Amino acid sequence: MTFTISQAAKKVGLTAHTLRYYDKEGLLPFVKRTASGIRFFTDKDLEWLVLLECLKETGMSIHEIKQYIDWFLAGDSTLEKRLELFRRQKKRLEKQIRSFQQYMDKINYKIAFYEEAVKKGSIDAAYHNACLQKEKERVFRKTGFNSNATEKN
Repeated sequence: MTFTISQAAKKVGLTAHTLRYYDKEGLLPFVKRTASGIRFFTDKDLEWLVLLECLKETGMSIHEIKQYIDWFLAGDSTLEKRLELFRRQKKRLEKQIRSFQQYMDKINYKIAFYEEAVKKGSIDAAYHNACLQKEKERVFRKTGFNSNATEKN
């Protein structure tokens, strides 16, 4: 089955403008064109688009994605390079996940703090909750500052 650029964009959750940009950057060398130059996408092309978007959304640069595509098109002689590229990307993503988990911990603490303040009707009551103070110390201990002196928000 084949799809127009608009249909393909809709199927993978992108815009036609984004697909045109990807094409301009050399990220869609596999997409065929009609004799009049109109792009048409196959199911296999859609799989590529999903992978490209995954790589982009996990922080891989357009340059790195282009390099991967070039290596893919070059064949088996680049298997080790492609493997290393994905290993590096995995490490970057794992670091990102750890950072986001720390952010989530801080946000969860603030939610618990304000839930306690709302429940008690006072922000001071939340500040004096021993469990919340212990959680605050755990969550903010790696920030390198004295959270007791700086947090009154």
